[in-house]
Amino acid sequence: MVNTAGIVPEVMQPHPRYYDTKLALRRLIGTMESSAALPPERVLADQLATSRTTLRKALAELAAEGLLRRVQGSGTFVAPPKVVHLQQLTSLTDDLNDQGLQVSSRILALTKVPADEIVAEQLAIAPGRRIHRLERLRSVDGEPLAIEIAHLADRLPNLARRLAEHGSLYATLRDCYGIEVAAVEDTVETALTTPDEANLLGVAVGSPTLLIQRRAADPTGRAIEWTRSIYRGDRFRFVART
Repeated sequence: MVNTAGIVPEVMQPHPRYYDTKLALRRLIGTMESSAALPPERVLADQLATSRTTLRKALAELAAEGLLRRVQGSGTFVAPPKVVHLQQLTSLTDDLNDQGLQVSSRILALTKVPADEIVAEQLAIAPGRRIHRLERLRSVDGEPLAIEIAHLADRLPNLARRLAEHGSLYATLRDCYGIEVAAVEDTVETALTTPDEANLLGVAVGSPTLLIQRRAADPTGRAIEWTRSIYRGDRFRFVART
């Protein structure tokens, strides 16, 4: 017989006060169309029988999760569905175009720089060797989605012009330089935006992001690209398929 004397049953911790309000808001959002405006805070607080302070905390969390958009002076709106990026041996341009989304790129900088130790290790080259450093702002349907910084070790004459013509980096490497991407390795982690990143992406400083680092290789296994990308957490969902 097991002696249960002195054993205190586990007590479930109550939800934070705002959590029930957040769940009620999620149910409300589920009944609304994308980009529809939510009622004013005063009306919502009355409908949900909660304080405006509690309501604002719930709204802030749902906005951080990408379910709502809060526009200063205009109100709060249901956010459009997150963009889905499928991990493939293709570029972001190809992946999202296949989903019917219009992808555009703005080159922020294209320079030749000495490879530091981290980049040199990723590209399997000697530190100090000069490489191409390509920094771009990627947008979907006119809205900023990601900041990409690509490091490329090959000789790529007229890269800026060729990239402008093709749009996709992988298509440019293949069609203009005969360099084929045969394998990729992605690492994914979370991060918060710096002031510069937030300014480019149009989000608040400290907003959640996905940091994706990709190493691409040609059919011989030679590293040809190492890219560090910062994706908006409220607009991007990463799906890996094998």
